[in-house]
Amino acid sequence: MTTHSLFATRVYAAPLQRQPWQVFNERLRQECLQLQADDAAGRAWSGSNYPGGYTSYGSASRMQQRSPTFAKLEQLLQRHVRRFAGELQFDLQDRPLAMTDCWVNIMPKGVTHSLHLHPLSTLSGTYYVQTPKGVPGLKFEDPRLERFMAAPPRVADADIANRPWVVMPAVAGSLLLFESWLRHEVVANPVARERISISFNFSWF
Repeated sequence: MTTHSLFATRVYAAPLQRQPWQVFNERLRQECLQLQADDAAGRAWSGSNYPGGYTSYGSASRMQQRSPTFAKLEQLLQRHVRRFAGELQFDLQDRPLAMTDCWVNIMPKGVTHSLHLHPLSTLSGTYYVQTPKGVPGLKFEDPRLERFMAAPPRVADADIANRPWVVMPAVAGSLLLFESWLRHEVVANPVARERISISFNFSWF
């Protein structure tokens, strides 16, 4: 007999840089905090859409065009995006993937980011800037979940490929990439220190 694995859902995880990353990461951290302090429109938008936390998604969502540090992040991400696109066997001969959006997320204790996806994008991802011990990772949902019929629960130690939900850890200096249709969330931050990340989209059209 043969058992086939069909329609795989891939998530890419890697350190951003091979060389020491702490200096560049600290520059990003300082800019994230400065943006939060300066961005009155973003704080107001976050009050309605990101309660208790801060995101520049509604006010400064193309940071790669506003900051040389974020432009450097875009440059560093390109290698990873090309590698992941190759693993997905995308045909990109006519035009490459390009970063369209890049924004800051700051999650103090108790803040959550509910289940969502990134419409009208191709690949999405997160770079982790500050991840104190105990902060939540990124929780992914099996895209077939709503179609499960009469399925028994999985055993507690089920292989990662067979779980309906998978949490990928948040590690400072590292990134995650995934196809933009994959739904994901961040559960409430249980620790006192802030969880800081930078999210982004790459699009093909």
